Amino acid sequence: MAVSYYTEEGLQKLKDELRELQTKGRADIAKQIAEARDKGDLSENAEYDAAKDAQGLLELKIAKLEKVVGDARVMDASQIDLSKVSVLSTVKIKNVKNGMEMKYTLVAESEADLKAGKVSVESPIGKGLLGHKIGEIATVEAPAGKIDFEIMDISM
Repeated sequence: MAVSYYTEEGLQKLKDELRELQTKGRADIAKQIAEARDKGDLSENAEYDAAKDAQGLLELKIAKLEKVVGDARVMDASQIDLSKVSVLSTVKIKNVKNGMEMKYTLVAESEADLKAGKVSVESPIGKGLLGHKIGEIATVEAPAGKIDFEIMDISM
């Protein structure tokens, strides 16, 4: 079982998406299948085949999302250890080479949004920062090579 930790908002977003797919998504596919079926011979009906394929893909997506939601846990902010970088902590880092400072919040894969300063714990930066303490140097394996970051601050 792969438990993933989410913020309350992130988990609610997943649940809303799942509910949308289960209701509106299934209804739309059923309508497409019915319309294609009304057009006659199913053995040579490309629209029917496409609608059935879309239905299979939708059900696969629903099953995957149900598993993610089932394995999801909401992270309690009061339980986060701020002595080291962990899921849902906000970390201020400085690139040792060029002195550039950045601030990121480590989140689950589905909540990642680089523009909002949220990086996945599964990303190279997330993996490289996890477990480090203030003052330590974290080496991140980036596509461009190894980058050293100094942990400046850890907060919520």
